[in-house]
Amino acid sequence: MESNFYVITGGPGVGKTTLLNELGTNGYKIVPEEARRIIKEQMKIQGTALPWKDKDLYARLMFDESFKTYQNIKDENSSELVFFDRGILDTICYFNMEKISISEEMRLLTNEITYNEKVFILPPWKEIYENDLERKQSWDEAVFTFEKIKETYLYHGYSVIEVPKDTKENRLKFLVNEIG
Repeated sequence: MESNFYVITGGPGVGKTTLLNELGTNGYKIVPEEARRIIKEQMKIQGTALPWKDKDLYARLMFDESFKTYQNIKDENSSELVFFDRGILDTICYFNMEKISISEEMRLLTNEITYNEKVFILPPWKEIYENDLERKQSWDEAVFTFEKIKETYLYHGYSVIEVPKDTKENRLKFLVNEIG
């Protein structure tokens, strides 16, 4: 278990990136999510690995990139706190939600990736939810995604801590207090 690796997760549009940016501003190491980067890259090159074009290809690319990013951070062998914008289990959750088969190799690789047992989840927050070029889910889909992500982390033995809806500063304080 990588006790200094923390996951910040939740459905789309709940303030994860804002909270992670606040962590970064305060000197913490942050790891951006792969999904949004992949979507931007695919849109730029007019690729098909997009959740609204080829979900299977998008999911596999997301898994591969998430695994590589995790390994690179782990190889740094640092004891500093690291905050991930989503973890590999978010990708596994996506596979399950979209009914995409998960290979045995992927299952084994997923078991190699561990984070601190405390996973921070941001709840759906309708007042701040917005769609954009990369986020096309409806509000109901965003709520459903939150529920499925929470179930996934609980199923895999993580302690899921809900971060209150509040300012980015207060969310940061909450997180730091929970870590101790």
